[in-house]
Amino acid sequence: MKYSRKLSDTIHTLAFICLGEKAHLTSAKIAESVKTNPAYIRQLMSALKNAGLISNTQGQANASLTKPPDQMTMLEIYKAVEGEKPLLHLDIDTNPECGVGICVQLAIGDFYKEIQAAAEKKMTEITLQDIIDRYYEKKEGVFNETKDKDRTCS
Repeated sequence: MKYSRKLSDTIHTLAFICLGEKAHLTSAKIAESVKTNPAYIRQLMSALKNAGLISNTQGQANASLTKPPDQMTMLEIYKAVEGEKPLLHLDIDTNPECGVGICVQLAIGDFYKEIQAAAEKKMTEITLQDIIDRYYEKKEGVFNETKDKDRTCS
C-alpha cells in the first residue's frame, strides 16, 4: 500500500520558499531538497497557487507566500493538495456477501469520521510558522549534537 506524502512534501516546499529569503528558488532546487523530480514540485506548487497560498509566475523562480506563515494552517495546506480526501481509508473491496466484511467497514467508518474531525481540528491549530519554528529547534539540536554548523541543504 502506497501512502501519500503530498502534505509533507508540500509543507517542505512551503518552508523552503519561506526560508529562501527571496533566493532564486527553482523547482529543481526544491526537488533536490525533497529528493523528487521538479515536475512533481511544480504540480504541488500549482495546487498551492490554485488554492491561493502562493503566487508565482510560470517559468520563473519567484514563488512567494500570499500570506504570513502564521496565518497559513496545516489544514488549508492539506486541502490544497489533497482536496477532501480523508486521512484514513476504508477497504471498499471486501466481499459484499459477507456480513462481517460489510458491517466491520461501516463500524470502522464511524470511528474514522471521529478521527478525521479531531485531526482536522488539530490541523487548524498548527500553522506553517509553527512548523518553521520547530524546524529551527530541530536544526539547532542537530547541529549542536553534530558540531557541524556549516552543514546546509544546498
